[in-house]
Amino acid sequence: MRDQIAKYCAKLVSDGSSHAGQIAFAAQDDIMISDGDPILASLAETVLSRLNCLALAAATPSLPFAELLIQRSSVFEHTIVPRDTETRTFLHDIPIVRKKELGLDSAERIAELLGNRKGIIVEGIGIIAVGALTIEQSYINWSSVFHATYIKYLEDILAYGFIIPGEEAAFNRFRYESLLPISADGLEFQQGPLLEKSVILMEIATVGRYTVQSRLVDSFFGNISYSNGNLIYISQTASSLDELPGCIDPVPFENSSTVGITASSELVVHRSIFETTGCRAILHGHPRFAVVMSMICSEKGTCHTADCWKDCTKVRFLGGTPVVAGEIGAGGIAKNVPPVIGITGAAIVYGHGVFSTGMSDFREAFQSLVNVENWCRLEYFRQFDEKYAHDA
Repeated sequence: MRDQIAKYCAKLVSDGSSHAGQIAFAAQDDIMISDGDPILASLAETVLSRLNCLALAAATPSLPFAELLIQRSSVFEHTIVPRDTETRTFLHDIPIVRKKELGLDSAERIAELLGNRKGIIVEGIGIIAVGALTIEQSYINWSSVFHATYIKYLEDILAYGFIIPGEEAAFNRFRYESLLPISADGLEFQQGPLLEKSVILMEIATVGRYTVQSRLVDSFFGNISYSNGNLIYISQTASSLDELPGCIDPVPFENSSTVGITASSELVVHRSIFETTGCRAILHGHPRFAVVMSMICSEKGTCHTADCWKDCTKVRFLGGTPVVAGEIGAGGIAKNVPPVIGITGAAIVYGHGVFSTGMSDFREAFQSLVNVENWCRLEYFRQFDEKYAHDA
């Protein structure tokens, strides 16, 4: 267990979501163990002892977005409700705990909320998340909350601007100091077509790792596949893209077997993209600026579609890349993405992320994913400056 705690402490640092010395995990099996920042570790142990689960992660995010969202919200609001697909599917909403609610037994209040949700935000402390059965699950849930607050804050800032003291300085530090450039430069890809099973498996694992290291996917979400014509090799559901060896399923292309039962929940989307485009490689990530920009629509307020994320029938474009709506898995995106992805080799799903293709190998797919996110990042700040630069 201590090895697992050390592993996920290191992952929170390497993926840029927290800093060393501001993280703690606790886990209980036969005995309670914890590691990390002493104050956070003590809190994690106390809260976990009141819950019927195995693990808990408590960490201060590297970016102040979760804290700022609390400060921007009304004192009467008790939850934050991001609009991205992952929040809707896995988190529903994110409870918040304000400093004034933390009394002598703050652990009891935190445990009460975590009894009904996978993760919460505690003002002055950070994000706290649980893992029902594993330490890994607490890391996934913590990362999911971090991703959701990142998306929510960027969306709110673009819509409403700065409204609390110190917010502009914090945003500028993020924009000019924290944001890292995204590029495929220096990355090596196998030239396709890839025919040998061992080569395909190795390349999928390598590109999955590139995708995580480039911060083009959050937590364990995202998927990757390659087809040699007879089989679709696809990452398993709930697998981490930077730990894919042993987690890639070969599935018959014609769907004649149930061997795909552990494959990604978006296997149906991948199969349909292969059939429609004739490509061999597919990469699906959740780059954050692409997610934010996909939810910004010029027809907001005039359109009568209630649930844009699943019911919008229009195809919009961001820098030439089509944007479609639809439920994930075998839902609407399996119908809506394949017809449009051939236009540029990439498609954005409302609130969800980007699918990109390579006709023979992953170089094209990865570069396309990078290009879409870089364009969306530039467009986000272009729109921000157009609305607010004159106020500076």
